[in-house]
This record gives sequence, structure tokens and C-alpha cells, in this order.
Amino acid sequence: MPRLNRRKFLSSAVAFAACPASAQTSVQTNDWQSIVDEARALNQCRAIVLYREGAEILAERFRGPDLDQLVPIKSVSKTIVAALAGVAVDRGEIPSMESTLGELIPNLIPRGADPKVATITFKNLVTMQAGLERTSGPGYNKWVTSNNWVENALLRPMVAEPGTNMLYSTASYHIIGAILSEVSGTSLLTLARYRLGRPLNIAIPGWTRDPQGRYLGGNEMALTVTGMLRFGEMYRNGGMVGHTRVLSEDWVSESQQPATRSMFSGLAYGYGWFLGQSRGTSYALARGYGGQVICFVPELALTFVITSDPSRPARSAGYFGDLMRLIEATIIPVAKANQA
Repeated sequence: MPRLNRRKFLSSAVAFAACPASAQTSVQTNDWQSIVDEARALNQCRAIVLYREGAEILAERFRGPDLDQLVPIKSVSKTIVAALAGVAVDRGEIPSMESTLGELIPNLIPRGADPKVATITFKNLVTMQAGLERTSGPGYNKWVTSNNWVENALLRPMVAEPGTNMLYSTASYHIIGAILSEVSGTSLLTLARYRLGRPLNIAIPGWTRDPQGRYLGGNEMALTVTGMLRFGEMYRNGGMVGHTRVLSEDWVSESQQPATRSMFSGLAYGYGWFLGQSRGTSYALARGYGGQVICFVPELALTFVITSDPSRPARSAGYFGDLMRLIEATIIPVAKANQA
């Protein structure tokens, strides 16, 4: 199916304005259906669910598990852990985003680590600017087969100054998880269940643990599509779930401020969220291996989830690029065309 280009978008918008009310309803229905048709044509895509102003606009499963079943969210887990980091900051368990590893977890910094490791800030970890050699990509298996994942990560060489380059690394989020467990005195699973699962009314099952029993920060979690949507809606609503505040407005706002930029996708990155724009409209996106996506668009009161085959890669020059075109050239323009 051809994607919307600027000429077609403008001409359809003019036609929409000129149509009587009965025809306008038909145009809107067809526009939303174009999202479904384009997503269905991507053979890695399993499902798409879209909410507008908290109400379901579309929910389609093309292949894979039913929509009410748990699905692996892969590195969307990082965005979940970033939210837990926000709760810890809001509660004062983390004194400041500028708190250093030397202040937060001096007992976990191994002998032989580069002296700069102690100066890495909590913010450096959340924005993946720790400066340590990456564990994601080719080095991932070697890291997760080591005897101590935190120690292995902190003993890696410094390849950049902390706070400079974005170095996408699951180890950064695993260290965040270890810090959260240390300052709270409980496991990352318990924190996830009580600080997010309970207010969101979603189930969070246990997931992979390291040899020391720490839950993996930044990968291997599972949620239902509904759980993913509720999480995205919480951010879209400024940290609120109904009348319950889960995250501070400050944390939600700061999460959407570009701190660095991905060298792979070119997207900016805040606190656990990739940040982009389509036709002047900003969005925040959580991304997981294979093409797992949570995205919210505040200006359009829009939140949507895309699930995909978790066994196949989704590179920026491949399937993830297809998803970005779906988001930027179809979903956001259609939502803008159907604004009240």
C-alpha cells in the first residue's frame, strides 16, 4: 500500500474539510484502516493497538499470541526500569541524578576498575552515557555468561568520557537495577510489581536473574499489550494513573528532554525514551529487539503499541526503519488529520 506523502496528505485534508458530516466519518474510518493495512503488510509485525484520548481506536492481531497474552518486550524493559529510577528519585532514595556510583554503590565497584567508574553519575547510566565499553551487540553473550554481571560491566575499559557519547548498553540498565535494589533493600521484581504493576493494575511476572540473583535490568521482561498501553498512557498523562500519581511531572517532562542521540537510529534519547518528530509533532518511543514498541504522542493524545516477532532482528536500516515510516508517515499524519 502506498504511504501518505505530503501532496496526498494535503489534498485529503482539503477534501475532508469540504465533505459533509456523513462523508467525513467515512474518511476517518478509512484513514485509521490504512494504519492497519500497512502494519499487516510487514511480515514481522504481530499486532498493533492504538488509543486516542484513552479510548481504543484500533486493535489488530495479524499473527503470533493473542492480545491478552504476555509477550517478551525485550529492551522496552529499559524504559520500565527508567520509570522505576524515576520513582526512586521522586522518593529521595536517589538523592540526585548527579549522584555518583562512588556515592551510591561503593561496595559494588570492583578492585581494578578504572578510577573514572566511581565518577559515573546516575544520569549517565539512565541516558546510557556511562563511557564504559558496551555489552550490547556482539559482546552481549560474553557478558551474560560471566560470573558477575555488575562486576564484569564495571571492569570494562572506559571508551568515552562519562556524560559524552551515547553507548547503547544493557549493562548500564543492569547497574541501575542493582542500584535500585541496594537503595531500597528489595529486588527489582518487587519494585516493579509494587511501584508500577499495582497502580497500573498489570501483572509483571519474574524474569531473568544474574548469578548474584539480581533481576536483569534492561531486558527479558514480559507484559501484555494492555500492560504496555497502560504504561505508555501513564507517561502521556504526566505520570498519573486515574487519580493516582505514579511518577512526578518533573520526571516525565525530563524524560522527554533530549540528553544524547543514538548513533544507530539518529533519534534523540532522554530518560529511557527515544525521542523524535514527525511534521513538527514530537513523540517518545520505547524500542525492543525484534520491533517491540510503546509510543506516545502528547500533542495528539495518542498512545500505541506494536508487537513483533522477537526472534528476528529489527535494524534501523531494515524492519525498524519500516516501523519508523509507519509511525512518522502514516500513524501520526492520520491522527493529525482526524483531530477534532
